[in-house]
Amino acid sequence: MEERIKALEEKVDILEFKIKLLAENSTVSRLLFEYDVTEEQYNKVMKLMDRYRDDIDESKDVNHSSFESQIYEIVPQRKYDYHFCEYLAQSFMEDGRWEEVFPALYGDMPKYKYYMENRGKEGL
Repeated sequence: MEERIKALEEKVDILEFKIKLLAENSTVSRLLFEYDVTEEQYNKVMKLMDRYRDDIDESKDVNHSSFESQIYEIVPQRKYDYHFCEYLAQSFMEDGRWEEVFPALYGDMPKYKYYMENRGKEGL
């Protein structure tokens, strides 16, 4: 019986987090909801983003491969889904959070050249 109660409590926690994401309705919250990221994983991702901001502020070298590996450790169900990592960093930037991380990791990539050059114009 205790196991069943614990399982139900965990489900309630998951549902409460999902409701918070829906209510927030930001770029990041929609991504987290869509990719089934848990609150615990989200908290770890935010700590990682803080570390990357600190590294960038200290002019340390950062790269997307290392970032993606660390994201996969936090969110293993997304392992080898580099698009998720890109979308996550980009979504934070679009929400005005950790804005320096996406350009440092992905800004020089040809596929993001137009996006970076036109960010803030015409709804980009």
